[in-house]
Parts: sequence; C-alpha cells; structure tokens
Amino acid sequence: MKSIHIADTDLDVSEISLGCMRISGMPNPEIAYLIHTALDEGVTFFDHADVYGGGQSEAKFAEALNMTPSLREAMHIQTKCGIRKGMFDFSKEHILEAVDGSLKRLRTDYLDVLLLHRPDALVEPEEVAEAFTILQDSGKVKYFGVSNQNPMQIELLTKFVKQKIVFNQLQLSITNTGMIDAGINVNMEIDPSIDRDGSILDYCRLKEITIQPWSPFQYGFFEGVFLDNDKFPELNRVIDKMAAAKGVTNTAIAIAWLLRHPAKMQPIIGTTNPQRVKDSCKASDITLSRQEWYEIYLAAGNKLP
Repeated sequence: MKSIHIADTDLDVSEISLGCMRISGMPNPEIAYLIHTALDEGVTFFDHADVYGGGQSEAKFAEALNMTPSLREAMHIQTKCGIRKGMFDFSKEHILEAVDGSLKRLRTDYLDVLLLHRPDALVEPEEVAEAFTILQDSGKVKYFGVSNQNPMQIELLTKFVKQKIVFNQLQLSITNTGMIDAGINVNMEIDPSIDRDGSILDYCRLKEITIQPWSPFQYGFFEGVFLDNDKFPELNRVIDKMAAAKGVTNTAIAIAWLLRHPAKMQPIIGTTNPQRVKDSCKASDITLSRQEWYEIYLAAGNKLP
C-alpha cells in the first residue's frame, strides 16, 4: 500500500482508508477480521463519525479489536461530529462534548483527525475556533478538517480557526463527477458546466487540502453500486476489460480511477467485505494511463466539449 503525505502535518497515511459506518450491526469477530484484513493490506487510516450506528460503530470498533496502545499506534483514527437529530450543530459546547464521547467509545486518548460533518447553516466560526484550540492544546485532537464544504465555507472557518483544514470529505465516484465535469465544460451552456460547489476540486488543490472521496462505488445518493449493474453496461464493459488486462477486479479499477487524479486523493471505502477490501487495495499498485482514465470517464456517460 502506498502512502500519501498530508500537507502541513506529520501524517503519512495509507492512500486508501476504510470507512466504518456499516460495522455497528456486525458481530465482533467479523469486525476484528475486517479491520485486521485492512491492516494486513497496509490500510492504516480508519474513518468514523459519532452518528454512525448511533455511536455503536465507534464503540464496536474498539471493543472488537480489544484496543491496546500498540494497536492504536499502528493506525490513524478519524471521526466526525456535528450531525444531531433534525439539525447540524457546530457550537463549541457540542464539538467538545462530541469529541469526549467519541474518545470514550473508541477507547483512546486522542484522535488523529476530527472533521466537521457537513455544513452547519448557523455556524459561528469563532466558537469552532475556540473548540479546536481547546482540543488541540489538550492533546485530544491532532488535526482538523471538514466534510462536504465549499471554498467560501472553508474560507469563513479559516478566518478564525488557527489550525489548518487538512481534509475535505466529498462525494466522488466514477458516476458522481460533478466537481470534475464543471472544470471540463467551462463557459458552456450545458448542465455539466454548472459549478455546484465553487470549484472545490481546484480550491482544495490550491490550498493543499486532501480530498477524501466517500461512496466511491455508489451512484446517485446511496442508490446502489455501479459495478456489475445493468444500468451501466458500457461503463462495466470498459472497467471489466481493463480489470482483465491488469489481472485485478473491477473494484480495484474503480479505486485506481480516483487515485489517478493528481490531487492525490484518499478514497474511503465503506465495504464490510474483507475480500473487497483486498480487491480495493490492489488499486494502490495500479496507475491508469491518461487514455484509460478518460475512457472510463466517457464510458460513464460523460462527454468532452
């Protein structure tokens, strides 16, 4: 597994991360096998959120692994906070309370990364700044980031927050390419030219913020996977052809497509299938050519101007 360096940090992390949203309903032995499979494949980065499984995903992660100091040091743990029932909450009080809850459930004294989970329309960045400083000074959180935020939302935060925003978790897959489409179809009166996110892809590259694509196998908003799906015959034909030529699965090609982008993204795979974890990790050994990358992009139904 290749690693990527996160700008302005001491983090060298696996270029593929395992998302733990779906583990709350799994038996502990299956969770342990899943996580150890990922570790054996070179995955060191694990993504959580306090709302996943109502907190049970964090709790069962630590419980299933019988978390020890040596095991904790072998991994990077990221969690997210800010989503509450019927609202978003980036208040200082909630951020601090949420982190303490996550630390307890994860059986650890610190988080490598804390993300603000989706934008809060009522955010008071001064309060976020106070919370981040308390968490950093206390050693509870090393680094900070956001999810699903556009450039101006990040700029508003960084006017007050002294810590660098190092990650932005965004939906991106072969079939969800809005942030790429707008950059290709500039100055055109067609739907793909619509800039829906403020050029977040280019902004993150300029600011050296690492993008973490979530749901890399999904189409739409959790409508299902595009791999082996009859709704995407041409896309699957092209992916399967490349997979066969390179001796890997279609899963590896889907992740390799994201890794090929020069933004040096860190895809978050949310699978609970150990074999799919192994298949995904094979992507780290594959570098798609420019022609192959565009062939997949066009097979997904996109057009070049």
